[in-house]
Amino acid sequence: MKIAFLTSGGLAPCLSASIAYLIDEYSKLNMEVEFYGYKNGYKGLLLGHKISFPSNISTKIDIIASFGGSPIGNSRVKLTNIDNCIKNNYITKDQIPLEVAATQLKKDQIDILHTIGGDDTNLSASDLAEYLSENSYDLTVVGLPKTVDNDVYPIKRTLGAYTAAEQGAIFFENIVNENTTSSRQLIIHEVMGRNCGWLTAKTAYYYRERLSKKEFLPELLEKNKWDIHAIYLPEESINLDKECIRLNKIMDQQDCVNIFLSEGAGLDTIIAEMKKNNEEIKCDAFGHVRLDEINPGQWFASNLKTKLSADKVLVQKSGYFSRSAAANLSDRKLIQETAKVAVKSALAKNSGVIGLDEDSNNTLRCIKFEKIKGGKPFDTNADWFINILKDIGQK
Repeated sequence: MKIAFLTSGGLAPCLSASIAYLIDEYSKLNMEVEFYGYKNGYKGLLLGHKISFPSNISTKIDIIASFGGSPIGNSRVKLTNIDNCIKNNYITKDQIPLEVAATQLKKDQIDILHTIGGDDTNLSASDLAEYLSENSYDLTVVGLPKTVDNDVYPIKRTLGAYTAAEQGAIFFENIVNENTTSSRQLIIHEVMGRNCGWLTAKTAYYYRERLSKKEFLPELLEKNKWDIHAIYLPEESINLDKECIRLNKIMDQQDCVNIFLSEGAGLDTIIAEMKKNNEEIKCDAFGHVRLDEINPGQWFASNLKTKLSADKVLVQKSGYFSRSAAANLSDRKLIQETAKVAVKSALAKNSGVIGLDEDSNNTLRCIKFEKIKGGKPFDTNADWFINILKDIGQK
């Protein structure tokens, strides 16, 4: 049996561990298995860039799982975006990406393909599985849900999200000390999250949980200076004038303001301003606005600096730091459980995405591709989040 892996989209702290634990599950079976990886996601599949895993790979599980990133590489390629595939020379003008990908899988005689990625990755996997079925090729495609945003319907918890939140908290533990470098210091911690504020909220939760275990010296080190003073998410409207009144009081008292900002917060306002100024708005292959080009943190920094009379402003992004981490123990446990179900589903020839299904009492099961959809918002009425907002005086 030939089994191939493909990791796609942005990084998340689960890719290496997912490959490792899938291999581990297959290796426990009394069957002959060959493992392959398509380099850099769907790009490698289209270009026929495949690597063969060593025969002793099953003895190296712990080594693979201990790494962040992906041992076979990632890329953002949408198989139904023909123009983008042609533009990047993944196919020629007379080719269709789905057909090229399917032909490559047939040529390589792959029996099972495991895609590890977010909603975009698994929607492409769905397109591929449907195309193969329509063209009478017997291939099972089983996806694992990866995204640090934790915003995939109907999945309760995506792989790597909890690790990313924990790492974001660790990141800010160092950055927050910059509030000692200046009077009236404004620090903006920009966290990943285009349409969903879950990661920002959970990062804030973990940070304050860690902060509560830290000992302070009120005469010299006052805890409030190290706390979070505002959390801005895409799901919540922001009244900057009202917020500036509140934050100015904090600045006067603490000589600093610390803000956790989801990169998608206030995005509509920023884009509207850019369009008004005739500025170019760049998008990726999936039509998503390239947030790195827009730089939401800097937009908030420039708008708040004067209003808060800040002497110094610092914007720091934890995204790459967080998403590149190796999976923590909590995520490893979920990945191992997910891998077991994924292998059973693949061997039973059931294609879909393995996840904690909110439509089935959070049961870990194979969910049909057509039910997978991105853009699930964070529930800002969650008790633990409301408690944070109350604690910091934002609610």
